[in-house]
Amino acid sequence: MPEWLVLTLAMLAACAVVVIITLVRHRRASDDEDITETPDVIEYMTMWIGVVYAIVLGLAIAGVWEARSAAQDHVQAEAVALHEISERVRVYPTDVRDRIREDVNAYVGHVVTTEWKAMADRGEVTERGTELLARVRADVTDYEPRSDFEAQAYQPLVDQVTAADQARIARAESTGATMPGVVWFGLVAGGVITVGMIFALQIRRTTREMVLAGLFSALIAFLLFLIWDFDAPFSRGVAASTDPFLSLFPGVEG
Repeated sequence: MPEWLVLTLAMLAACAVVVIITLVRHRRASDDEDITETPDVIEYMTMWIGVVYAIVLGLAIAGVWEARSAAQDHVQAEAVALHEISERVRVYPTDVRDRIREDVNAYVGHVVTTEWKAMADRGEVTERGTELLARVRADVTDYEPRSDFEAQAYQPLVDQVTAADQARIARAESTGATMPGVVWFGLVAGGVITVGMIFALQIRRTTREMVLAGLFSALIAFLLFLIWDFDAPFSRGVAASTDPFLSLFPGVEG
């Protein structure tokens, strides 16, 4: 099911719940019930519950967005390190240079196709990707420089391999969801309580009040969906992309 459809259904469901509960309360209300006044303590509690929940939602959105941005930064760092390896090996003999570049391209091709799909579906990197990067490392570290010029390029190449490996490890650690289950429980429970406080204010009579209550509930549903969408940096709508790899290695098909 497309994510935009899930979002639409969630917002419509939130509005429908508010309308249904309001109509049920209206029918079951006693004739002598006074809806013109609301105790001050309820208004005070409702205000502070809304403020606290808004702060929690803001922190949750900032957290998942930061995690998503960090995941994209790991991808960028890995792609740049691999590109530097491909460029700096030009000082090596032709056969060594071509072998390293072929292995780098093979690794990148595997990442943007097979491994990226594995991260989206299973939340993990592949053993094959680890093997291909190990082959690149072996190509670089096992070569013995034959001149001073090659020796000067050797250590920077080793450093770039290390940087690529570290970025890959960081990318692997970013594949799963970033929000713990207990936080999700708090977000959902807080949303239910916040919307429930609307009915504590006896909103059930006018069309204007019902529309505002429905829109408020739909907004909370949208924000929760936004957090869920950002929560897995590689597998949902606003996900980290393979663009850094594809822009630096245009010959590799993603």
